[in-house]
Amino acid sequence: MTTLPRRACVIALATAVPLLMASGIAQGAPATYTHEAAAREFRAAGVSWTSSKNCSNRRDSGCTSFTGINRATVSGAIAFKRASRCTVIITGGTEEGHSERGKHTHRNGYKVDMALVKKHKNDVPCLDTYITGHYAKAGTRGDGAALYKSPDGNVYARETSHWDVTYLNGKA
Repeated sequence: MTTLPRRACVIALATAVPLLMASGIAQGAPATYTHEAAAREFRAAGVSWTSSKNCSNRRDSGCTSFTGINRATVSGAIAFKRASRCTVIITGGTEEGHSERGKHTHRNGYKVDMALVKKHKNDVPCLDTYITGHYAKAGTRGDGAALYKSPDGNVYARETSHWDVTYLNGKA
């Protein structure tokens, strides 16, 4: 049996790894959760969720599904809840029915929708107060949603009835 000298193997690896990284071959998709695993993480952190049909089927736009949600998205939503001390209720996850434009979509596991929760009828929602008070204004989206960017690069878009949040990392 013929073996390559150790030095030749090291050189081959040192050459191949950067090429694979540059080509994208060695870069895998983000780590994701099953619906059940993400739900456990959210529940343990005090993050709740709801859907109009009380279901979690990813193929039904009336459900709220976490199937295929990125681990960084789950960690980011939990970190946001802890930092803001707001009630966080997720109303949209990876289920069908969301825009499919771009890479960082609901379907690809990067986004969640968060409900506007008020303690009293005339209150400003806690999420509004925290996001606009702690994150930098980052322009306006094509649909008119005001954009705010966290110091860690996550994007919070204020839609009419909720916040559409894109998590690029596991931070708030």
